[in-house]
Amino acid sequence: MSNILNNPITEDDIANYLANTPDFFLRHAELLAAVQFTSPHSHRAVSLQERQAEMLREKIKVLEMRVMEMIRNGNDNVLLSDKILRWARTLFLTTDMAAMPTQMVQEIKAQFSVPQVGVRVWGVAPAYAGLPFAQGVSEDAQVFASSLMEPFCGLNTGFESVGWLEDPASVTSLALIPLRNNTVGVNAPAFGMLVLASGDAQRFTSGMATDFLARIGDLASAALSRLR
Repeated sequence: MSNILNNPITEDDIANYLANTPDFFLRHAELLAAVQFTSPHSHRAVSLQERQAEMLREKIKVLEMRVMEMIRNGNDNVLLSDKILRWARTLFLTTDMAAMPTQMVQEIKAQFSVPQVGVRVWGVAPAYAGLPFAQGVSEDAQVFASSLMEPFCGLNTGFESVGWLEDPASVTSLALIPLRNNTVGVNAPAFGMLVLASGDAQRFTSGMATDFLARIGDLASAALSRLR
């Protein structure tokens, strides 16, 4: 008796006993009907069966919400894929290489609703060296582009490439996408950079996924590599 008083049975002891004695309620089935819980919804006493039913309904509701979210994400991905295909189609159909960068910028704005887009390419063939898209890029900007192993997203902290846009003063967030020869690998030096910008600070954030932007960069790199 003194041992029991010195070491009282705890709730954990009871829980462990019931978990390790699955036939307990077979021997005491009357307890299942007598057990009552407080419902978190109505705050009234309910039976074990009612509480189990409530828990099951809650689990079903959570699963339904997850399924709906997956469907929405799936629909969004289909729409995004269609936009990328339409944009890629315009690149394939463009035969005037001198006009390619300008057309690329216009299509990105239209297809993906990006307020401002800019692009620069360096190391181009002599026939294109005097055009605007091949001008105004410092050596530091070229080194920075080559240092990006993936698209950069975040707030505008005074990047030189913001000056390539129509209204630099209105830019709050931006995405910087390096352009490089992907057949050589991600360590190849960049030969250009694509800038997507917005006045909305949440449009391009440091925590956003960049897979989509990387695909944009792959297609843009393939198309603009013909200028070199």
